[in-house]
Amino acid sequence: MPDAAARLKGHVEKLIDAPLPVRIRAWDGSQAGPPDAPTLVVRNRRALRHLLRKPGELGLARAWVAGDLTVEGDLYTALDRLSGLIWERGEDARTLARALRDPDFRSAVRGLIALAGPPLPPAPPREEARRPRRGLHTRHSDRRAISHHYDVGNDFYEIVLGPSMVYSCAYWPAPPPRGTLEQAQHDKLDLVARKLALKPGRRLLDVGCGWGSMAVHAARDHGVSVVGVTLSHEQAAYARKRVADEGLTDRVEIRVQDYRDVTDGPYDAISSIGMAEHVGSERYLEYATALHRLLKPGGRLLNHQIARRPQRDEASYRVDPFIDAYVFPDGELAPLGTTVSLLERSGFEVRDVESIREHYALTLRRWVANLEAGWARAVELAGPGRTRVWLLYMAASALAFEHHRIGVNQVLAVRTPESGSSGLPLRTRTWN
Repeated sequence: MPDAAARLKGHVEKLIDAPLPVRIRAWDGSQAGPPDAPTLVVRNRRALRHLLRKPGELGLARAWVAGDLTVEGDLYTALDRLSGLIWERGEDARTLARALRDPDFRSAVRGLIALAGPPLPPAPPREEARRPRRGLHTRHSDRRAISHHYDVGNDFYEIVLGPSMVYSCAYWPAPPPRGTLEQAQHDKLDLVARKLALKPGRRLLDVGCGWGSMAVHAARDHGVSVVGVTLSHEQAAYARKRVADEGLTDRVEIRVQDYRDVTDGPYDAISSIGMAEHVGSERYLEYATALHRLLKPGGRLLNHQIARRPQRDEASYRVDPFIDAYVFPDGELAPLGTTVSLLERSGFEVRDVESIREHYALTLRRWVANLEAGWARAVELAGPGRTRVWLLYMAASALAFEHHRIGVNQVLAVRTPESGSSGLPLRTRTWN
């Protein structure tokens, strides 16, 4: 009788109609598949029950987060080989209905059910976000989503992000090891400050201020007054301590506040770095209009945002199920063109767009290395499930940026006054 690994390999290859590009080691110690490939370790039958309950990416994610499925060998290579078979195939009902009409497909499903055995399908890991039935991107739902992602613990984020505590794409002068993460993050913050023309006496609103890195940099190195807003109480407490330690309490105010509730404009400049992904397509024009209202005429907005590739049928866009369930509940990505169009509709004049896609891949690989180096402490702080979420999310995201499945852009926009004078230099990228 075939061993578990060979049986599992045979069933999976029937389901995907392709050779399995990784090796499998099953719970009984048996192995099958290419000997020189990374090994997918199926630690118990429960991993199969997760997959049968939610075929595709979400089932794999549940098995991974629960610790029932692991990888031996290079994780990036394993994810890269699996991506075309899982993440890029989709899981829509019509595709599944067509597959179920195939006798070989049905036979493979029956084989997996027999191999998985009883009992009933397991419950999702506790790290999975519980979804509301309605009311996305209300003030309450946004607070809940932000808390799920950011209130993991500041000590945990220190392990991943390093001393800079900047949770967005760095700006690398050269690939590591020539450039360090801390210097690249400093260079990104300084690039934002120069694009916004921050100078002493000016006033900056930092939307989604995180742990206060941009606020501290702008006040300390460019002499501006800063208001930073976040929905995370843990972030705010950390940021306020940093501000106090730097002696900047007279120039920096950190608030736990929704951007929609900020009423003390006008500001000379607004930075929104890695925040707009949380806004949602239904609210994006509201977001852009609110920021336009908060700027004085001639004021600048720097919107730093992840973008996805446009689809032929935009109505078919679905949020990545793993990201939605475990990483960024309610988060949405939009094509760059959509973002620019909505900023223009709100009244902004878009003056510059800079793609820094490759920079984010480098940043994520550095964060993965930080997490792996501090793995034992990270598990102690956040638990094994949450730590596995972060490893999978960051490694898969690095590959997505490298392969141009997603990108990241800095969009500089101006609330141009009626006179038409934007206040920008004649030559772009000459920031002052």
